Amino acid sequence: MSKLIIINGPNLNLLGEREQTQYGSNDYKYLEEICKNRAKDLNIDIDIKQSNVEGDIVNIIQDARKTHNGIIINAAGYSHTSVAIRDALSIFKKPIIELHISNIYKREDFRHKSLISAVVTGIICGLGINGYTLAINSMHEILKNEN
Repeated sequence: MSKLIIINGPNLNLLGEREQTQYGSNDYKYLEEICKNRAKDLNIDIDIKQSNVEGDIVNIIQDARKTHNGIIINAAGYSHTSVAIRDALSIFKKPIIELHISNIYKREDFRHKSLISAVVTGIICGLGINGYTLAINSMHEILKNEN
């Protein structure tokens, strides 16, 4: 059985409350539910973590090296600023999918550049929280084809 971790960065715990035009009206609990349900359908063991703290996200990534087959990460604002998260992901050496709920290319210029994109397997952006189920499906296929 594959074991995945979904890592969510700052302010994602406030889904449903913040900028609904960008992030939709569903809350974080709903996001967790749809991810767990999709993973169950695919017989995938899944962990979901969220932190507003950069160092905590680095620790989660480092710990995942020994316990998980793949990472789906929405580093949120840290995607554009964190060399530390980028470096931790580059050490992971297993499949990683970068995820953004909004289309970062239709937003402010500073959001157009992601520091982590160069070290991930693939990127999903602009498809709302549905991007999470697409990322789980994609990771399932990536891991199945590697075995």
